[in-house]
Amino acid sequence: MIDENLTTSNPILEAKSLNRTFGGLVAVNNVSFTVNKNEIFGLIGPNGAGKTTLFNMITGLIEPSSGQMFYQGEEISFLRPHLIAKAGIARTFQNIRLFGDLSALENVTIARHIHTKSGFIRGILGLPPAPSEEIRNKQKALELLDLVGLSDRAFEKARNFPYGDQRRLEIARALALEPQVLLLDEPAAGMNPSEKNQLSEFIRELRSQFNLTVILIEHHVPLVMGLCDRIAVLNFGKLIALGDPAQVRTNPAVIEAYLGSD
Repeated sequence: MIDENLTTSNPILEAKSLNRTFGGLVAVNNVSFTVNKNEIFGLIGPNGAGKTTLFNMITGLIEPSSGQMFYQGEEISFLRPHLIAKAGIARTFQNIRLFGDLSALENVTIARHIHTKSGFIRGILGLPPAPSEEIRNKQKALELLDLVGLSDRAFEKARNFPYGDQRRLEIARALALEPQVLLLDEPAAGMNPSEKNQLSEFIRELRSQFNLTVILIEHHVPLVMGLCDRIAVLNFGKLIALGDPAQVRTNPAVIEAYLGSD
């Protein structure tokens, strides 16, 4: 457990002059920032600003055209996604990516396999330590489903869950990777105001309980302003502001590009 009001000045994630182009389109343009351990760090900006592209570079789904990404001082710019996940960076997606025909329990248990030692052949044949690892993985998955309020639906197929429950299931699956950094891509999408308030409190609890650093993309500005320790603002792929909520809220460039004069 950590004091949720405190974050260290020790960078856990650092972007240095990141660029990503797709043909003639510059999606991320010379972006640099650091995220400190145990921070809740917000990433906002208009649609098409480059936010999800940045998430994809952090998690290895796409490589930067130039620049570097560091995690705990080690460069991860060109690591494969499974190696980045195993190192301690997990994410959810703007468009939910669950295994719809598998149960909630199976969706979360699958993510646990990145930490197993038995290997594919031993797992198929049921040779030690595969059976005991599978028992532990299912128990951990059930604990995570209970944490997000879905333990009573553990054996239901994920495709039958309503949207909000699918969001929570995806968070449980990300936590099954035992991350140190959790990236949430629009976690409040489709939620009503009451659900958004509950989500904010839930993210704070996750940060404290799992000693997490959280980075989130979110369009609901009041949620970001009330939840995040610091906020980065992108516009047309460029970082136009970085600071605490009060600094970002009053930044003229942010007001013009995103927040509006009201």
